[in-house]
Amino acid sequence: MASLVVESAWQYLITHFTEFQLATVGTFILHESVFFFSGLPSLYFERFGLFSNYKIQKKSNTSSYQDRCVWRLIMYHLCVNLPVMIVSYPTFKFMGLRSSLPLPPLSVVLSQILFYFILEDFVFYWGHRALHTKWLYKHVHSVHHEYATPFGLTSEYAHPAEILFLGFATIVGPALTGPHLLTLWLWMVLRVLETVECHSGYHFPWSPSNFLPLYGGSDFHDYHHRVLYTKSGNYSSTFTYMDWIFGTDKGYRKMKALEETGEEGDAKKL
Repeated sequence: MASLVVESAWQYLITHFTEFQLATVGTFILHESVFFFSGLPSLYFERFGLFSNYKIQKKSNTSSYQDRCVWRLIMYHLCVNLPVMIVSYPTFKFMGLRSSLPLPPLSVVLSQILFYFILEDFVFYWGHRALHTKWLYKHVHSVHHEYATPFGLTSEYAHPAEILFLGFATIVGPALTGPHLLTLWLWMVLRVLETVECHSGYHFPWSPSNFLPLYGGSDFHDYHHRVLYTKSGNYSSTFTYMDWIFGTDKGYRKMKALEETGEEGDAKKL
């Protein structure tokens, strides 16, 4: 029944809009909707002191500092993200992107998205680690770290060069497999929700990292934002195993060990 509803809705979309419109403007509208609807709650949690027991850092951003982030994001999305989506459409089309019926089987969709998550995490780790070298951090990545106390929307607050550089990690998987547009949309939605959660600044009992093995989540990534760039580690986007394999999570693990033994004062110094 659900598949019939999805197929019927998809039939409506491809009947009333061209593939170019769906893959560019449609993708942009979907991204903006998911990003802002998922990212705004943590902004208001912080602004009004809600769920303070679950806030990872005790520090909070001022309202004006939050507003600055929002307006710059709108500018970046309109001036960078949208043009990139339009320009990259021919490449995706060449690599096999399609929007026609029939829709791909659920098994294909899920296997492709799992592949995207694994590949993206690997590519992102090395790109992100490179951005923490002295020159690239000073001239590019420091923009993202202006918010040492992150909230959901800061996940995409970055220098335009970084948007393009790390954005490659997100699109390389789909570019290699030439997915159906529906699969691409689902991948984008899940990736946005994941990065917004990691930057939310809150660790709730229902946070995914409490249930999903190897998932980093907000607590893992928040550490990356609140320490010096030379000591931060935790470079992965989604999982934790890359940092564990290459030893770039030692500071975080040490801090967690101190917290477990009750030495909170020492942990905060790390």
